[in-house]
Amino acid sequence: MGERIYGLLGRRLGHSWSVPIHQALGCEDYRLIELEPEELGGFLRREDIGGLNVTIPYKREVMAFCDVIDEGAEAIGSVNTIVRREGKLYGYNTDIDGFLYMLRRARISLMGKKVVVLGSGGASLTAQAAAKREGAREVVVVSRTGPDNYENLPQRHGDAEVLVNTTPVGMWPRLEEAPVDLRLLPAVTDVVDVIYNPGRTNLLLQASGWNRNEFYYDDLGLWDERYFRCAGGLSMLAAQAKRAEELFFDRTIPDGDTEKIVAWLWQDRTNIVLVGMPGCGKSAVGRALARRLGKEFADLDFLIAERAGKSIPDIFAQEGEDAFRALETQIVREAGARTGCVLSAGGGVVTREENYAPLHQNGVIVHLRRDVSLLPTAGRPVSQSTDLRELWRRRAPLYAAFADLTADNAGTIEDAADQIIKELEKL
Repeated sequence: MGERIYGLLGRRLGHSWSVPIHQALGCEDYRLIELEPEELGGFLRREDIGGLNVTIPYKREVMAFCDVIDEGAEAIGSVNTIVRREGKLYGYNTDIDGFLYMLRRARISLMGKKVVVLGSGGASLTAQAAAKREGAREVVVVSRTGPDNYENLPQRHGDAEVLVNTTPVGMWPRLEEAPVDLRLLPAVTDVVDVIYNPGRTNLLLQASGWNRNEFYYDDLGLWDERYFRCAGGLSMLAAQAKRAEELFFDRTIPDGDTEKIVAWLWQDRTNIVLVGMPGCGKSAVGRALARRLGKEFADLDFLIAERAGKSIPDIFAQEGEDAFRALETQIVREAGARTGCVLSAGGGVVTREENYAPLHQNGVIVHLRRDVSLLPTAGRPVSQSTDLRELWRRRAPLYAAFADLTADNAGTIEDAADQIIKELEKL
């Protein structure tokens, strides 16, 4: 493989996950290839090209350099995979393979349904082709302008049953955004988002039912009876890469390998976020987890104090709790955008609903519990000013609402870390 070029072709690729995926699939020499538009033609004429994946902004531009274009890629109008065979460049589109795999994996059927596709770029073309292939009753493309746009979407297509986001809205680093509010589309039952970073976009978090949570509120009251099938872009990313590898080397790779890649990426890139009462041992257990799992550790309270240039008790004393909570939310958003970390959050992080999404988008939230009688109060302003049992009574439902799983810190630090690792393996 070393004598031929294999890699991802694009313009800005700093946050691509393609290299580890293709290396895991067996292409050890796979690399990132960043080119400016004027360099594209010269590069594609190289005789030592073996196989390339193509991403933004070149999926359409490379078609002019292909000698043969696959019928599926021609129908979609873009190429994301190029293979050189006997001096000719063959263009394919494996995005549709990945898209269809993502749907099957989530048990989402498009047959006979009205599908709304957000966005009109290359990924939109893939979604449209897949919807037509799968027998959708109607496919509507929504963009910023034109007859079907975001302003009139609820009025014109409130009967849509499947929503597919192919826009970059909600993608890193603008994680707080969402392309639409699902409460305005009462007939939607299936939500698909091709974004894979973050693992759960705000759109998917809304579809997963956070707004149904009884401890917060939903002012439109539409969530009591609505449950969605959801699909994120990570499985699409892995499946399209698997199909590209098959084309690169003319071999068959079992779908089980795709699932192994998805599981590995999830374990490698997902944050583990510890929440719980002040003094329950989040920092100590977090450090043990990070060491055991080979992940970076970050204590959000330490980051807050570092940003403020003063201790947390001093922030409370000089600026008040509201100022502290505002800074905490800022740090939560920054830390939650990381991947592959263990994060220890402050005891009151759950008191602000806006902290949930950034912690959960790339993370599994673990509620670490410890008997109230064992909780220290030194250096903890809220614990010192409030009866701990009353504080627990108020916060316990919020910890439960935030958490994906729970663990007890009733023995040693290593025992707690063991318990969390075993629980993570069940997810």
